Amino acid sequence: MDPTTRDALNQLDNLLATTNQSWLFGAGISLDAGIPLMWPLTARVFSKARDEGQPNDLSVLEHVSSQLADDSHIEHILSQLGDYRAIAERSKDQNIAFDDVTLSIEELDQLHQRILTWIAETIRWGYRPAQSDGTPEEAGTLENRIVTVDHHEVFVSALFNRNQAGVAERRRAVRLFTTNYDTLIEDALALGGFSYWDGFSGGAVAYRTHRYGDDEPVSRERAHVIKLHGSIDWHVGEDGRIWRVRDGDIYPKKASRVLIYPQSTKYLATQRDPFAAQFDLFRRALGDRDENVFVTCGYSFGDEHINQEIELSLDRPENKTTIIAFAKTLNPTLDEWRQRPWGNRLYILTEDGLYVGANGPYAPPDNDQKRDWWTFAGATRILDSGAEASAQ
Repeated sequence: MDPTTRDALNQLDNLLATTNQSWLFGAGISLDAGIPLMWPLTARVFSKARDEGQPNDLSVLEHVSSQLADDSHIEHILSQLGDYRAIAERSKDQNIAFDDVTLSIEELDQLHQRILTWIAETIRWGYRPAQSDGTPEEAGTLENRIVTVDHHEVFVSALFNRNQAGVAERRRAVRLFTTNYDTLIEDALALGGFSYWDGFSGGAVAYRTHRYGDDEPVSRERAHVIKLHGSIDWHVGEDGRIWRVRDGDIYPKKASRVLIYPQSTKYLATQRDPFAAQFDLFRRALGDRDENVFVTCGYSFGDEHINQEIELSLDRPENKTTIIAFAKTLNPTLDEWRQRPWGNRLYILTEDGLYVGANGPYAPPDNDQKRDWWTFAGATRILDSGAEASAQ
């Protein structure tokens, strides 16, 4: 291994061992656990609408989908439905038409809730779509769940037990941001015996105490889990309060709505809006003026809101954040960021090797093979064994 490559890999190891770091997880980290990516999840929702929904559910979803870009998924559809709801509220008859189907605001809210329920069931129980090699689809059920936490447990162990060895006096908790609705990160932390804060207080049933503008707690928790798009165990109570509730509990009384971003309800314009509060914490982490590291894994850079927050923060001349991105390829967003003035603080681990700013790839694979260190398992291995060992 040449000295330049070894130096780049050593720098990467040092950054991953820093005492001030945050992670951003996307759907890719839960794929091997039995939870689908956004497009298979979208197809699953359409299937449930056909098989379990009301007579007009599927036609409404197809109508909305036909108006969106080809790469749109269920979150975009929910956003569009929210926009339609806002139009209906301003209209004289309080209705909205989808071709030959007309829905009232109440009927639109009921459809919205059914979609959230289908999403929550799919993520809670697991779903693997049919594969091109003939492998049939596998759908988990209440009685036969297929979601596993093993990969997340190994990652959490590598992050806190091995990678953080000798850094017990860490200045602050590791922030774990995620766009995922599942609870696997929280479950893995608990199973590993690592304390964490998530903005709620209580036990198995908990109420949200963190609000927009509040500081993160200064405590001895090992991690702060910040779910940017909500969670399958978040619910809105009848009084508008936000609860974290165990699967199957019938209390506290809920407004029968799983809280998954984006929402179309009016209360989200207030300080009770959990998503504004979560993104406020995200913005603060990126804008930290101290030396810090921000790592992405399983995130496809398809969320323009998140990408813009990263860009705006890194563009500030006083910003000292270093970005480490585990990504399969140099996608257009990352390729553009490499050319920014702060591009030398961007490390990208791809199947073709490591890129540092405009330079690379370092440690390219041999014999036209592809590296897997951009995957969740690959990131875990680097945390556990080091980048240089993983590049051998």
